Amino acid sequence: MTSFAFVFPGQGSQAVGMLDAWGDHPAVRQTLAEASAALGEDVGALIHAGPKEQLDLTTNTQPVMLTAGIACYRAWLAEGGATPAAVAGHSLGEYTALVAAGALSLADALPLVRLRAQAMQEAVPVGQGAMAAILGLDADAVRAGCAEAAASSGEVVEAVNFNDPKQTVIAGSKAGVEKGCEVLKAKGAKRALPLPVSAPFHSSLMKPAAERLKARLAEVTVHAPTIAVVNNIDVAAVSEPDAIRDALYRQAFGPVRWVEVVQALRARGLTHIIECGPGKVLAGMVKRIDAEAASATLFDPASLADVKGMLG
Repeated sequence: MTSFAFVFPGQGSQAVGMLDAWGDHPAVRQTLAEASAALGEDVGALIHAGPKEQLDLTTNTQPVMLTAGIACYRAWLAEGGATPAAVAGHSLGEYTALVAAGALSLADALPLVRLRAQAMQEAVPVGQGAMAAILGLDADAVRAGCAEAAASSGEVVEAVNFNDPKQTVIAGSKAGVEKGCEVLKAKGAKRALPLPVSAPFHSSLMKPAAERLKARLAEVTVHAPTIAVVNNIDVAAVSEPDAIRDALYRQAFGPVRWVEVVQALRARGLTHIIECGPGKVLAGMVKRIDAEAASATLFDPASLADVKGMLG
């Protein structure tokens, strides 16, 4: 079989009914039952019926995306799919990757990501922070534009998600991001798109949230992963439990280096990088980062068959 990696999406790929195509698949049913027990609520009902406004709340989105990614991964294994040679996840998806690799249990990870979501939302009051996607400039130009905007405005604005060679997300105070968009458009950005999020994720404004997360991480059992997990913050596959905790802590207020993560997976000789979970966002990013990489998505029985056929 072709050597491959699974990558897990983060917040933004959620949709009401996103697991419906699996029907009553035992692996999916069991995952939903575990998630409901861990969180004390009916996670399956929220995913199936919404409403969308509830599903899109950060405190719900983060645990349900983790649940959905693991449900798809377990269904893959149950249907005879091979174990990937490595895994990674975009932002929140790194927690899904760690559960898939056995470093965290699902029961521990779900309350942890809910706390992460709550802490991030509470670190900056709603309406005071913002994020925007900058299209058409390379990462160095975005960094320089953010530094210029921050210096001229006295506000916080930083490059935080390096999604592909011409798409970087910026975050910070609302005024800082607005100034950043103005400066970056003047420098030649094709578009500067405000994102519908409730907090400036991965910016330095998230440091208070990271400190709350750090305290909880110290209480959670972490094992050495059984599969290499390439993290967002260092683009490294660490295996010591304390190193994993530290990477998750720093990821909360540090950048998502997704371009480098994909490059690191390719450097391991992995020709196929498969997005495992709802949506097709990461598969598109992979192709824009490395046109020679084979990418696909795994989120329902039909795509499972496609991926198995691709991998041989």
